[in-house]
Amino acid sequence: MFIKKLLVLSVLIGCKWGWAQNQTASALTEVADSLAVSKYAENEILNTEVLEPFFQKLNDLKKNQSGKINIVHIGDSHIQADLFTGKIRERLQTEFGNGGLGFSFPYKLAKTNGNSFVQYSSNIEWNSYRNIYPLNGSLVGLSGIALAAKKDDFVIEITMRDARFQFTKMKIFTPGNENMFDVATASKTIMVEQKVPQKINHRIKKGEAIGSIAKKYGVTLEQIKKANSLKGNLIQAGKVLYIPSNLIETKAIARSEFIPLETVAKKQYREFINSEELSKIYLLPSKKAETYNLNGLVFENEQAGIIYHSIGVNGAKFSDYNKYKLFFEQIKGLAPDLVVISLGTNEAFDKMGTANYQEQMNFFIDQIKKDNPRASILITTPPPSLFQKKIPNSYSEGYADSILEDAVAQQYAVWDVFHILGGINSVNENYDKGLVSRDYVHYSKSGYEYKGELFANALLEAFKNFKISHKN
Repeated sequence: MFIKKLLVLSVLIGCKWGWAQNQTASALTEVADSLAVSKYAENEILNTEVLEPFFQKLNDLKKNQSGKINIVHIGDSHIQADLFTGKIRERLQTEFGNGGLGFSFPYKLAKTNGNSFVQYSSNIEWNSYRNIYPLNGSLVGLSGIALAAKKDDFVIEITMRDARFQFTKMKIFTPGNENMFDVATASKTIMVEQKVPQKINHRIKKGEAIGSIAKKYGVTLEQIKKANSLKGNLIQAGKVLYIPSNLIETKAIARSEFIPLETVAKKQYREFINSEELSKIYLLPSKKAETYNLNGLVFENEQAGIIYHSIGVNGAKFSDYNKYKLFFEQIKGLAPDLVVISLGTNEAFDKMGTANYQEQMNFFIDQIKKDNPRASILITTPPPSLFQKKIPNSYSEGYADSILEDAVAQQYAVWDVFHILGGINSVNENYDKGLVSRDYVHYSKSGYEYKGELFANALLEAFKNFKISHKN
């Protein structure tokens, strides 16, 4: 069934499936029947006409070797770890130039997983809230995860671990673009996560005995006597006892240890620019703020090329992103030339109806287009998966077919990974190949990298065809 839908779609939008647009209905049926022998669809982008403005920018970048192109890839757990998107970034930057890492977020501080390109450390515990949870006032923006602190003694150390992504420019996204963070470097090594024994001082109250104080803090009488150089058990009200503790706390870091750097306010973010490439930088609390909320960072360099922004939230659905106006407002700050959207797995496991899924997806696309009218849109269908490790997920198939059917009307391109990977009954076979993880939902590292290669190949082939057809 899906092959016939692809054939009909290819006739409408001029995609190449090995036959001309003016073929008769009987010829189309004959080709469909012959293709049905193979369950794998051709690895290509469908409805590429909507990508022509993006391809023209790619062509100009390649020809002139100047400027940057921003691609924003949004999704769920298939995207958050940046394995799939990391491979796409690598391929496209090899072809068109490395403009920088792009979007980044302190996933570690939010107690979740991220990529290995950037390391984040802090001396305090941060509060986080994902967009998958009910609305509670958390300021969820570009990252899809709110990250907040009320303490004003924090430090966030940012270390670019991959030399390819050393940066000269950093953009800071906060709610309402408020000035919540200062930027700094340091002239010496600072142990941000250094731990020290917790210091407890107890002021002796009238009538207290040293034994009762020891019991209160869970230490022995002898430990208190030794820590305070006491020879006997007599203590005096009003005096202060040092209580030895096994508890560990984070060592405070003096602001004087840092070299402040200037940031400039732009419309959607604050920006720091440096003349030389950096691999380490610090965020400190702004003296002008009382609360601190970080929605994300962007790292760039001075080179012409591609910036591939990867934004993913484990467990996310279209409806989760749709709840937050701030998310869509801040997307504009990335100046996207192409927005790639990969959502649907979590809707499928919620057994959401296809019509509802399509409604949520169309709302999401409309919000993106409203503030970014020049951005091209490319939807990837959800990949095949299994319920309970054994039942083929037919909801994903329904979403894939619906996405293909609506592509022309809704003006988006499609990369149909569901059928490219083999369709509804392909999961076990792909597991045996080492591509699918043990939950039969996610993919292995090699599986995500394989998908990234497939996507990059399809996009580059579509670009090649664009150049051929626009030679004149």
